[in-house]
Amino acid sequence: MVTTTTADNVLKSYYLSAVSDQLNKSSPLLARIAQTTSDVWGRDVRKVVRYGVNGGVGAGTETGDLPKASGNRYAQFVSTLKNLYGTIEISDKAIRASASDEGAFVDILNDEMDGLVKSSAYNFGRMLFGDGTGKLATISAVDGSNTKLYTVDTVKNLAEGMIVDIYNGASAEKTGAVVEEIDRAGKKITLDVAIETPTGYTVCVQGSKGQELTGLGAIFGNSETLYGVKRADWMKPYTKTVVDLTENEVQTAIDEVEEKSGSKIDFIVCSSGVRRALFDVLSKYRQTESVELDGGFKAISFNGIPVVADRFCPEGTMYLLDTKDFALHQLCDWQWLAGEDGTILKQIAGKPVYTATLVKYAELMCYRPCGQAMISGITEK
Repeated sequence: MVTTTTADNVLKSYYLSAVSDQLNKSSPLLARIAQTTSDVWGRDVRKVVRYGVNGGVGAGTETGDLPKASGNRYAQFVSTLKNLYGTIEISDKAIRASASDEGAFVDILNDEMDGLVKSSAYNFGRMLFGDGTGKLATISAVDGSNTKLYTVDTVKNLAEGMIVDIYNGASAEKTGAVVEEIDRAGKKITLDVAIETPTGYTVCVQGSKGQELTGLGAIFGNSETLYGVKRADWMKPYTKTVVDLTENEVQTAIDEVEEKSGSKIDFIVCSSGVRRALFDVLSKYRQTESVELDGGFKAISFNGIPVVADRFCPEGTMYLLDTKDFALHQLCDWQWLAGEDGTILKQIAGKPVYTATLVKYAELMCYRPCGQAMISGITEK
């Protein structure tokens, strides 16, 4: 017989490991990044990184002075662990209706877990390219005849059903708004609420403003500091604006980064339009090769380096990365949020609904920002 207790046991014993594996390899980039519990101290990630070279080397005569000692140079990167959540809901009616039919209950759980995985993977993958602010888009105009229809600068990070907060600077104008419709060609969204004079307002995931992973948007950003350290030259990644992509431009970025930092570019991620532009360039001179990556992903190859397209990569942008310089530091892997009695299915106060929440406390960190490159402004195909 199906009860909340048996449902609890199924969620713990059967679904957790499968869901964790799917979420941890939900995108080609995430599958390449190591996940570790090292360097986690309380609520923070504290990673000591070495930069430059040891100065205590040199050449000399048989009887001359030995080189002056000079140790390695170090900096400490510090960043707060981010709280990542995913929630499912099951009504009491659904549990009672399937009490004598375990197969029907499994179908209900499968459907809920499938939705949770897709939603969590969507947001997790989006965060990898974000700047940690939780910003999804900026409102540029409101339709005069429909005060719930808004023009935004991009719809790449938005999906129907998302619950969002609308901010005017640091002030929340509306919280818990639902994205009801998206006009992707016109870059317009319909919310379930009306907002007066919203031009310039930002759209963020509910409750997530300033709380998301430190993604590529922050690593390649223009903030004065990164991980609590002032951006000196050794921390600045290679960036260049290119209109027409060429094989030489890509190779130049790789060469300059590797010569400056000693890194080894092993992964290229870009938007779909940029991948098509690169494919067009490569196919003019030779047959393009394809490679298979961990997680079953496939990619084209640029001089042996896999090139993948990601739906969340900004338009006209290509990132060239040494993925060995990245790690997702975590307090633990995905776990169910449990009460004091150990149960994970809890009734929502005043409602005939049970909820369960997956949680992960983690932060993305790049140990060698100067070992990464970004080409932007590329004309897409």
